[in-house]
Amino acid sequence: MADRSEYDAFVEASWHRLLRTAYLLARDWGAAEDLVQTALLKAWQAWPRLGDEREAYVRKIIVNLHVSWWRRRWRRAELTSESPPDQAQAADHMGQADDRELVWQALGRLPARQRAVVVLRFFEDLTEVQTASTLGCSVGTVKSQASRALAKLRVDESFAYDRRG
Repeated sequence: MADRSEYDAFVEASWHRLLRTAYLLARDWGAAEDLVQTALLKAWQAWPRLGDEREAYVRKIIVNLHVSWWRRRWRRAELTSESPPDQAQAADHMGQADDRELVWQALGRLPARQRAVVVLRFFEDLTEVQTASTLGCSVGTVKSQASRALAKLRVDESFAYDRRG
C-alpha cells in the first residue's frame, strides 16, 4: 500500500503550481481543478512506482488529459471568431488589461499541443528537455511547436495592433 502521508504532503506542496498549469491550458478554473484532481487520482494509482519526478509526472498527465478533453470538446463545440473590441485611443490603465486580454485570447486560439508547449516553456519556465519529457516528445518537436506558436502569437499581436490604430 502506498504511503498516504507522503502523497498528502505532495498534493499540499504542489497543488497551486499544478492548478496554475492546468488553468493556463484550460483557461477555466473549474476545468483546471478537474484536470488536477483527475491527474492526482491517476498519480495516486501509480504512486508506489513514481520516483523523484512526481510533479513532472502529474504535469504530464494534466497536459495529456487537457489535449484529449480539448479534442473531444473541439469536435462538439461551435467555434466562434469574435473580433476584439476597439481599444480606447487615450492611454489608460485599462489598456494594459486590454492587452492582457488580447494575449489571453491569442493563447486560447493556439492548438492544444502548441499551447501546452508555450505554457510549460514560458509560464512554468521549464527547459526544452523538461518540456519534451513532460509532453513525451523530442526536444526538436518542442522547438518547432514553440516556434510555430510564437509565430502565430506574433501574427495575432500584429493584427491586434493594426486594429488599435
